This record gives sequence, structure tokens and C-alpha cells, in this order.
Amino acid sequence: MLALIPFAVLIALLVCCISVFGNATLDGASQVSLFIASAVCVWVGWITKRLKWSDLDKEITTKVANCTPSIIILLLIGAISGTWMISGIVPTMIYYGLQILSPEWFLVTTCLICAIVSLMIGSSWTTIATVGLALLGIGKAMGFSDGWTAGAIISGAYFGDKLSPLSDTTVLASSVSGTPLFTHIRYMMKTTIPTFIVTLLIFLCAGLMMRISGSGDVRLFMEGLTHAFVISPWLLLVPVGMGVMIARRWPSLVVLFLATLAASLTALLVQPDRLREIASVSGYHGSLVLYEGVIRTIYDNTHISTGVGELDQLVSTRGMAGMMPTIWLIISAQVFAGALTATGQLQDLMAFFRRIVRGTTSLVASTVGSAIFLNITSADQFLSIILTSSMFKDMYAKMGYEPRLLSRSCEDGGTVTSVLIPWNTCGLTQSTVLGVATLTYLPYCFFNLLSPVVSIIVAFLGWKIKRIKPAFD
Repeated sequence: MLALIPFAVLIALLVCCISVFGNATLDGASQVSLFIASAVCVWVGWITKRLKWSDLDKEITTKVANCTPSIIILLLIGAISGTWMISGIVPTMIYYGLQILSPEWFLVTTCLICAIVSLMIGSSWTTIATVGLALLGIGKAMGFSDGWTAGAIISGAYFGDKLSPLSDTTVLASSVSGTPLFTHIRYMMKTTIPTFIVTLLIFLCAGLMMRISGSGDVRLFMEGLTHAFVISPWLLLVPVGMGVMIARRWPSLVVLFLATLAASLTALLVQPDRLREIASVSGYHGSLVLYEGVIRTIYDNTHISTGVGELDQLVSTRGMAGMMPTIWLIISAQVFAGALTATGQLQDLMAFFRRIVRGTTSLVASTVGSAIFLNITSADQFLSIILTSSMFKDMYAKMGYEPRLLSRSCEDGGTVTSVLIPWNTCGLTQSTVLGVATLTYLPYCFFNLLSPVVSIIVAFLGWKIKRIKPAFD
């Protein structure tokens, strides 16, 4: 089947890139691979269908243009991740969360802490590489196996990442499917929250039954937070305010911008010393130094010294600049998707799925299965979400299903399973960061394992699934 040739080329290139570049694959190697695969796609289209360049140019331009809202949101996400950290909002949440750790409740608490942190910062990778590392060390001190602790960390981190309006995968899934961001998040709750509740019950029962004795000393971690930041429950008013705006269904761009502005003002009022530390203007004093600190927090990398290695990693931020590899990847993937569409190869793949889709359950199962398959073959969750959405978008529309069902199915199959695949960029990164092999933590990542299953079960039950027009035969 000629439509599979570009995928085969892409898979081969990504395997080589991961072997050579490892964790740095997303810095540019994946993007180059996508452009090469796009060229192969165009060549196949020209050979088989005598494709006109004007048609190709139009389709690629349309695909890239459709990503403009998500690119703007990603830039705001970079801004908000920096300002929320330096203003002390995220450190305050971590500080209070760490105080409730105990052996019997460690696993469920670990899962909850990672969920909350990931929900607030929108990044499972950052959560795992910072709070996750600290919790893994505490788990070792308490006597928990690395597999159980890593499973709790990853389950919580990916739950928060999946539902966070700051998450790049969440923004991506909603954008490429044509679903408003907060509509996508609210609809994901129908499958994500039940799955997370089951996950928490499993970790709770496991923690109570293991009879683990001992305690983890988090004093240094907490002292580092109080040394570097002003910690106060009043800082939590900013996320509360953001929650109110989300509940009132304000536009996501407005919510993210106002949340960034509120955090910037909070940093000026509460954390001026941190802004001075970030600023590097020589010869200026007072307000100009604070101004530079705020602006750098929004767009640039920041590093705060706390005296604790894991904490230094946590409070380091990337700002808008840190979003550029992701934006580059999205544009490259849309070029590939545009080439597949213009040459008709995407339609050929869709025709195969149409033959096996007979209703809601088979449609969702095919979507989830395709996302998992692309996670395995393309070795990247972003590609999995983009390509799955591109393959099924027209099919969902023709069968009369809302775009939010597509966006949710892509995340249920694509986002959460990426970390379970050893050669996927997520699995490779997390196993390296935690020092725990993928196959060691895989059996304990209950949220990630259950999410695809629950998605299909909900589709079978037809819960909250609406048809907006009759299905085709």
C-alpha cells in the first residue's frame, strides 16, 4: 500500500534520530525527519497522481494556518509557567502538599501531589523531573519499590497534564480537532476522572496493605522552598481566580493572558528578590531591574538557586522560548499532514478504517488504537495526536459526532500511553530521568493503562455522546 511508504520512512528516520540524539530528539531531529517524510509523500503523490504543486501548497498552508491559535496559546503557556513559578504560586502548592506525606498514604499522596503540580504547570515532564525525583527518593527511604513509586508519580503527572489548560498536548488535541480548549477539557473529565479515582483507590489499598515502616525527610526540600520564595496561602488566590474564569467559560486566550498578568504583578509585589536575581542589567536599579526580571521570566529561561539540587531543577523555567521546539514540531507535523491530505494518501488510510467502523464503539476503539499504534511507530505523542486527528476528523464529521469526542479519544489513546513505550520520546525521557526502566514502572502506571480501556467502555455505554446528524452507511 503506497500510503504506508511515508510512514515507513518517518519511522525509520525517527528510530535513527532517537538512537543518535536520545532525549534531544525533539530539539530538531524529529522536525527534520518530518520534512523528509513530507518530501517522500510528495514524491509518491507526484508519481501516482501527478499532483499539482499549487494544490500541495494550498493544503499545507491551510493546515499550518489552522495551528495559529494553538501556537499563540503555547506561547502564553510558556509565559504562565514562568510567572507562576517565580511568583511563588507553584512553590506554595508544593510546600503545602509535601507536608501531608506519610508511609501509609505515601503512594496515593504521591499520585495526588504530582497530579496537582502537573495540573498547575501543565507539564508531566517537568513534574516528573522535579517533584517526581524528590518523591522517588522519599519512597526509597520508606522502603517502597521503584516500580510502585514511579507508577504513582507518572499516573498523577499524566492525569494533571491531560486536564491542564497549560498542557501542550491538551492544547494540541483540542486545536487539531477543532474543539474549544475548555470544551475539550470538560469532556475529557467524563473518562479521565473515573479512571483517576480507580487509580487512587488502587494506590490507597496498596499503601495500606504493604505495611511499610519509616519516614521520608522532606525538611531540606521545604527549607529550600522557604529560603527561595515567600510562601503564603494568599498566593493561591491566583489559581482560584483562574478556576473561576474557566468555570465561567471565558476564552482560553483571555484566561491565560490574565493569569500571566496576575502572576507577574504578584511576583513584583511578593518576590522582588527573585526578580532581581533573574535580572542581569548592569548599571540600573529599582524598577528597571524588576521590569527586566518580569520580562525575562515571561520569555526566557530562569534559574533560581535554592541550595537543593532537585528544587533548583523545579524552579527553573523556560518561558516562551521553551515552547519553540514544540511549535516547530507542530508546524513540521502539519506540513506532513498537509502533504498526506493533498496527495490523497491520508484518505486512503481513512478508507481502510471506514471499512471496519460500524458505530460509536468501533469508531472510538479505532481512534484509540490508531493513537497507540502511532505512539509505537512514530515514537512521539505529538505526532500521534496530530496524525490520528487528521486521519479521523472527516470521518467523525460525516458520521455526525462532535469534534470533542475525537479530541478526547486522541488523548485517551495518545497522550497517556506514550510514556509506556520504551523507545517513545516520553518513555525514553521518563525512564532516564527517574532511573527506572520503562518495563519496571509500566505495570504500576494504572492511570495510563486504564485510560484507553475506560474510553472504549464509555463509548460502548454511549454516555454523554451526542450525534449531531445521521451517520452514513
